[in-house]
Amino acid sequence: MRKIIYLSAASLGIIILGVILFTIFFDQAVIVRRGTIYRVRSPEKVVALTFDDGPSADWTPKILDELKKARLPATFFMLGNHVEQYPQVARRVVAEGHEIGNHTYDHHVLIYYKPEELEREINDAQRAIKSVTGVETKYFRPPKAWLTAAEKKQIKQMGYKTILWSLNSKDWVTFHDKQITAYILNNIHSGDIILFHDSGGVFTTEGGNRKQTVKTIPRLARKLREKGYRFVTISELLSLREKNADK
Repeated sequence: MRKIIYLSAASLGIIILGVILFTIFFDQAVIVRRGTIYRVRSPEKVVALTFDDGPSADWTPKILDELKKARLPATFFMLGNHVEQYPQVARRVVAEGHEIGNHTYDHHVLIYYKPEELEREINDAQRAIKSVTGVETKYFRPPKAWLTAAEKKQIKQMGYKTILWSLNSKDWVTFHDKQITAYILNNIHSGDIILFHDSGGVFTTEGGNRKQTVKTIPRLARKLREKGYRFVTISELLSLREKNADK
């Protein structure tokens, strides 16, 4: 019996370790990209920076400072409850010319939701964003990227475009800024959408340490501009897609 207990514990440990390694080193968004926008084919060398889970009272202002210094536009996918907690930060994002997207109200994994629950999550986030910033969002990003085909259809019927990403910085793992920058530079393509976070820890939607994210911004801006890249918002990226489609 003791041997069985040891084997069971060891098996459970291996499974947990596998899940952790899978989460850290594999981008699950690849599995659910179909029917979403995660990259835009463009002959122009453009890239879109996006930030999830904010706003944060601690890290969003620091990120905004770096974006301002580097003259970079970005798109922030915000949580409704964080917008309500930190309205002044959400308003600063808009005031400095950045774009806002909907990231649900509470950051729950949506594949467990009924249609009415999904609608409530999105609408509650939109009401919070509109009330605080005056912005009517039109882009949606699901927490953890997970969505079913039916949910993608429902979100589209609600008037949203679902935006994922083609490059995941994995900044929540707290990789060094040099590692994050090197990974992006080695994998960058024109029209990429890059995922960063301005809030959230490994197991929470708030807190976390975004120090490496803050340090990555000026380094990445410099390196990508040296390669001839221009930074755009999600709206600008989609406008380029429409313009190139007409040619």
